Amino acid sequence: MTDVEYRHGFRGQIHGLNPESLMEKIIRERIYESQYWKEFCVPLNAATLCDQAARLKYIGGQYSNTHPTEFICLAFKLLQIQPEREIIMEYLHAEDFKYLQALAMFYIRLTFSGKECFTILEPFLKDYRKLRVRGQQGFSLTYMDEYVDGLLREERVCDVALPRIPTRFALEETDELEPRENLLGSEIDSDEDGKVEGSDSDDSD
Repeated sequence: MTDVEYRHGFRGQIHGLNPESLMEKIIRERIYESQYWKEFCVPLNAATLCDQAARLKYIGGQYSNTHPTEFICLAFKLLQIQPEREIIMEYLHAEDFKYLQALAMFYIRLTFSGKECFTILEPFLKDYRKLRVRGQQGFSLTYMDEYVDGLLREERVCDVALPRIPTRFALEETDELEPRENLLGSEIDSDEDGKVEGSDSDDSD
């Protein structure tokens, strides 16, 4: 471990890399230069980071060309302190704090294996809560399921290039994952059941 790694509290490599390198150098430099990082992020540990992340009001990477969001600063801090898996899972299931959950999802996508990413994140494809996004063009809205779908399918999310993972199809072909249930099919079945029940009640009337 280098002096720099020790100073920042790095516990080990991720995907065979220094955790810092999971974000591009230009983003890292902007994070280090930001006032939010200097004032709020430097002293954080796994417990206090949770409290700070609970205050998040949006997700996003950079805005106004050069400014890192609070979200991406906290994601970078997670890479530095590398909390125990159990702590990340606690973040993930903190249902009252959706932006803390979104932060945990982002960290999981950056650091966990492909199989784990699909297994852990796919249940949130049924989560339709709104999320605010801060980007270069200002604020916009997305939904949790769209955000998760992006983490699993896109090459970049929140201005960060995501580590490459096998596709779901590839993991199914090697029997590492079971075929995914068709969520749309389940909704159609439910609708049809509802229509049948409704027609019965209409006939009785």
